[in-house]
Amino acid sequence: MRKIAFTNAKGGVAKTTTCVNIGAGLALAGYRTLLVDCDTQGQVTKSLGIQAGEGLAELVQGDASLDDVQVEARENLFVISGGGALSGTKRLISRRDMRSESALSEALEDLRGYDFVLLDTAPSWDVLNVNCLFYVEEILSPVSMEVLALQGIGDFLSRVKEVQRYRDGLFIRGIIPTFYDGRVKKSAEILEQLERHFPDAVWPVVRYNSKLSEAPGFGQHIFEYAKKSHGAADYARLAERLAKGG
Repeated sequence: MRKIAFTNAKGGVAKTTTCVNIGAGLALAGYRTLLVDCDTQGQVTKSLGIQAGEGLAELVQGDASLDDVQVEARENLFVISGGGALSGTKRLISRRDMRSESALSEALEDLRGYDFVLLDTAPSWDVLNVNCLFYVEEILSPVSMEVLALQGIGDFLSRVKEVQRYRDGLFIRGIIPTFYDGRVKKSAEILEQLERHFPDAVWPVVRYNSKLSEAPGFGQHIFEYAKKSHGAADYARLAERLAKGG
């Protein structure tokens, strides 16, 4: 069971879009996949058009079991929802006297039966995101083709290195350039800088595609909403790469 966090402290870089659509691509390829929404915004369930009942907050707080919180969204694709209740969960974790970084790992300890567990994280650096990094083994970091996002990824990965000092086996699987627009010179320039600063870590780009932003409004992943779009082609390629080991 591969455990992967989609994470970046900057918002607006398509973390949820990337997590949901790579997860959907894996599920369509026959891999049993679980999406865990670790964000107070709870966008994963909204993106797939499903109703959230008890979720990650209740699980970590001990008010629900693993069986209670896993929701089947599509064939091979399951979700543990996030949402506003996670704000209280963060406070609860912060008050723990010992091993506060392990609260999420303990809650998910008995999880079985999946090929992939994908965590969608909040655009922040808080106690729950640190918990995510102590649970997963791999990190995929979406980075939008903007100057501020480029500047922020270096700072974020420096923080990840601090966690790696205490978390053996955690490594950065890749950086995913998002919102790439071949018509705009800035996109090519930022991509070039990413590849120069992080050689061998940059994955194929996700091209700017309006269908990707429209699909969640219909509660659909990109392969349902526009399976012949550039967005579907790009995420299918990324899902295949991840399935083959990255």
